[in-house]
Amino acid sequence: MAPPSDAINSIFNVLKPSKRDNLFELFDDKLCVRNVPLLTEVPGNVTFKSFSSICQTSEAPLSVIRRVESLAYKGGFLGFKKGESSDRLINSLGKFSGRDFVSIFRFKTWWSTQWVGNSGSDFQMETQWAMISVPEIRSYVVIIPITEGKFRSALQPGLNGHAMICAESGSTKVKASSFDAIAYIHVSENPYTLMKEAYSAVRVHLNSFKLIEEKSPPPLVNKFGWCTWDAFYLTVEPAGIWHGVKEFADGGISPRFLIIDDGWQSINIDGQDPHEDAKNLVLGGTQMTARLHSFEECEKFRKYKGGSMTGPNSPPFDPKKPKMLISKAIELEAAEKAQDKAAQSGVTDLSQYEIEVEKRKKELEEMFGGEEGGNPSSKGCSSCSCKSENFGMKAFTRDLKANFKGLDDIYVWHALAGAWGGVRPGATPLNAKIVPCKLSPGLDGTMTDLAVVKIVEGSIGLVHPDQADEFYDMMHSYLAKVGITGVKVDVIHTLEYVSEDYGGRVELSKAYYKGLSKSLAKNFNGTGLISSMQQCNDFFLMGTEQISMGRVGDDFWFQDPNGDPMGVYWLQGVHMIHCAYNSMWMGQFIQPDWDMFQSDHLCAKFHAGSRAICGGPVYVSDSLGGHDFDLLKKLVFPDGTIPKCQHFALPTRDCLFKNPLFDSKTILKIWNVNKYGGVVGAFNCQGAGWDPKEQRIKGYSHCYKPISSSVRVSDIEWDQKKEATELGEAEEYAVYLTEAEKLFTTTNNSNDISIVIQSSTFDIFTFVPIKKLGRAVKFAPIGLTNMFNCGGCIQELAYNGTNAEIEVKGEGNFLAYSNVSPKKCYLNGSEVGFEWSENGKLGLFLPWSEETEGISNITLVF
Repeated sequence: MAPPSDAINSIFNVLKPSKRDNLFELFDDKLCVRNVPLLTEVPGNVTFKSFSSICQTSEAPLSVIRRVESLAYKGGFLGFKKGESSDRLINSLGKFSGRDFVSIFRFKTWWSTQWVGNSGSDFQMETQWAMISVPEIRSYVVIIPITEGKFRSALQPGLNGHAMICAESGSTKVKASSFDAIAYIHVSENPYTLMKEAYSAVRVHLNSFKLIEEKSPPPLVNKFGWCTWDAFYLTVEPAGIWHGVKEFADGGISPRFLIIDDGWQSINIDGQDPHEDAKNLVLGGTQMTARLHSFEECEKFRKYKGGSMTGPNSPPFDPKKPKMLISKAIELEAAEKAQDKAAQSGVTDLSQYEIEVEKRKKELEEMFGGEEGGNPSSKGCSSCSCKSENFGMKAFTRDLKANFKGLDDIYVWHALAGAWGGVRPGATPLNAKIVPCKLSPGLDGTMTDLAVVKIVEGSIGLVHPDQADEFYDMMHSYLAKVGITGVKVDVIHTLEYVSEDYGGRVELSKAYYKGLSKSLAKNFNGTGLISSMQQCNDFFLMGTEQISMGRVGDDFWFQDPNGDPMGVYWLQGVHMIHCAYNSMWMGQFIQPDWDMFQSDHLCAKFHAGSRAICGGPVYVSDSLGGHDFDLLKKLVFPDGTIPKCQHFALPTRDCLFKNPLFDSKTILKIWNVNKYGGVVGAFNCQGAGWDPKEQRIKGYSHCYKPISSSVRVSDIEWDQKKEATELGEAEEYAVYLTEAEKLFTTTNNSNDISIVIQSSTFDIFTFVPIKKLGRAVKFAPIGLTNMFNCGGCIQELAYNGTNAEIEVKGEGNFLAYSNVSPKKCYLNGSEVGFEWSENGKLGLFLPWSEETEGISNITLVF
């Protein structure tokens, strides 16, 4: 519980820095940091104010307040004043050039990614933060646009090197002319510490969110799961889900969580019977103008009968049908696009196109089973036994959990506004209204997006913000009652489209996020939520008081939706760049979620390597019959848990200000730590990226080639995890390369380890401190080499004289470095044989034991 505000006031008075000067100073049109000019030609209407002069009270925990106040001299707030009030104000913060920066900008309404440059003119529109290198003082400065009053802000490019800030309310009725703290600026010698310190200061100042350290992540964070999206799209239904979960269990990997994605809700299109479900939906896009007409599950889930999947008369299911439906829907989509293209090009006789479209529609309807068989109206079910305890979602979740013992959590998808098109007015007890969408001018610089086009076309059925609490509680209390343990909340940034009459985007967001947070705390144990399509500062600065996990990447695309033949490869690297660099800031608020992938994809191993050391959950969106169990077993233990890293993966320092996508020379390297060692993953992501002129992500095929680089033990930022700091102080390390299967030793002073990484491939370097046992023995446990994150399998490690005692989870080949052969080896108390070679490889096989939950105890006697 936070102390009362008057106590906090007294704390602030006590903790204010005595006479320590701020490291920033604004004078003579220059913003200097430690006397080095950072921004020049700073306009006279720009202000810099110290942290203490702006932040007087806070509801943050005392420990956070003390930490922030002790570092307040390293940062402060930027503001500006205009002569006239407006709902959208743009002002220069000053100019810089010749300084490297790394930034995050929104390339779609929902999604953000990395961008680098060396002047203010290189910023992209909707830049969420920018970190600038200041080598003169061996430091880094971050500028973070934040919220003030009813306005939010973002950085954008200016002319001649000027960095601009745009403050907007999202409503022409909400205006202002001046700001004291519309951006926060901070300096540190460590770029990772910089982000932690800066966002902690913003947290103390705004009181509108909580840091990840203040919250607990969902229990699924260290588990394996399955999401239904790519397997079914909107055709998802109980029998398909059942067969999907069973396939994993039969393959030896039990999902510990299930996400029933879009397609389970009761939605329909304006003009249809307000209580009848939309029919025969397949592909994402067809549902984006639909609205929620009931908080209960749709017909295909409501008619599920308890026990039907295990009884003698289980409903027939063709595992090939989902792919057949998807294939036919793609044909229909292509026919509709051809018709639109012809109309746009001036063709007057569209009859042949219309005939083709109708033909495809009829074929799709017949595949569903015709008008009657495809999707009976909900009216037909309302009076039957489907209302009993033995029918519907409640019966289905009960059966799933009863028959698949490891399945701990079942989440379902929903949009922030209910469905993509919101809630249908009059269909629920809530006050919903169709609100036209208006996009901020800042989004003109983003990529064309089907979701945006469709949502603007259909408008949003917005529940009045005064009823946001009731709205989410009605949805979530029902879901909790029928066995759902969490939700994946998507399409989050539609609120900024419809804020004109609701006090602007900040006020509207606050109301909705408050309601969502309250419902999460009440209905899903405070943690059962994954946020998605949420990568804008509005969400992070106002929506993360309770939410503790969210996506850090764009959607996993199995191929380029625009048809680039190289897209099946290069889009995968783009996804990793999104995740790695977004974690720099999102990891301060939430547990980064690197998203699902497909285990049978051409680049599945590439994805699996990154997920193995990302520090978050591992989940796939495999189609039925589309699994690579051998690959999955390198990620997941038989009980559905994973060898998770202790931190969240971040880019290494030497690629922070580089372009690992299309500079033809930079490998993406990400670091993380395990309990007894560290890891560096080296990934060749080259071949694609953002094109500012075309305003889209496209392929750069000339960059799709082998890249040379190097790795060193100092790539791991050991001090970012308190418990790992000591690991970074070792004299010598054992190094194991997962893909090259090499084992050797290194020190902090050794030459860099040279590597060449082929396109869309990787290697993972595990570093483990070497322990001296007695006078002659050097020892370091590597872990299970059949797992990508081999070091994550080591649960406990202790040294007793010249004995090494290791607790390992998992089945497979245990490897350790030892310069001498042990005298004896004991496994779970019994002496066993082992293999040792003079190059230091010490190995033995560990079986999986259900009785010990996969834990083996090894004792090596030297």
